[in-house]
Amino acid sequence: MRTRHPVIPILRASLLLVWLALPARADDLTVFAAASLGDAMNALATLWTKETGQDVTLVLAGSSTLARQVDAGAPADVMVSANNAWMDWLVERGRVEVESRVDVASNRLVLVAHEPSAASRDIITAQTDIVGKLGGDGRLAIALPEAVPAGIYAKTALTHLDMWDGLSSRLAPTDNVRAALALVALGEAPLGVVYATDAHSDQGVVIAGVFPEASHPQIRYPAAVVADAKNAPAATRFVAWLADDSAQEIFAQFGFLPVGPSQ
Repeated sequence: MRTRHPVIPILRASLLLVWLALPARADDLTVFAAASLGDAMNALATLWTKETGQDVTLVLAGSSTLARQVDAGAPADVMVSANNAWMDWLVERGRVEVESRVDVASNRLVLVAHEPSAASRDIITAQTDIVGKLGGDGRLAIALPEAVPAGIYAKTALTHLDMWDGLSSRLAPTDNVRAALALVALGEAPLGVVYATDAHSDQGVVIAGVFPEASHPQIRYPAAVVADAKNAPAATRFVAWLADDSAQEIFAQFGFLPVGPSQ
């Protein structure tokens, strides 16, 4: 199993060109997956290879980056997005097989902090003073709020709580949610907005508050077979398998929630 991370902005175009030139065995699977799924997808790919003998190459990045690469013809077999919007975009452009689409996991949105003393499981409200917690020059790490699902969810939640206008000039935007997490873990930003699973994956951060579920759309991860997948039969089996019990147990081990009914 191989993992690739095309997430550095100045290298993004070059990485795609290199990726397109890489040889791949016809029976391998190439899975494009949202960065927030990285740990779980590595474990899932390992289990899939153990059960089937089929290698899986993972490409992890922000869903917006991956969706655009799929649309540009990158050789992916499966796409797993961190929100429905980018999967809908691919459906509209005929780039994924609609009948294969299935939601495979869900998540929560949380505020994380670098300082252990900030730890809290309280629900964030309009009275929560995030600006004050940032201090005089601190910035809020957040995935790109106009493109990356985690950033879109964060902007929606902060807008719902009447905080966006006060925070929009205090952001440290990143290409994906794991990069936002890293800024906080390294102490480069005092606070960040990430998924609960990201917070649990890094001992360099603590959860400093939980956004109310009603403040943003449900966080769902849809998976689908790419329309021109080189190995469509195996890709179809892999996507269906992600919703089966064995795969769902792995998602749960990494803190992902089962997919409930739509709001």
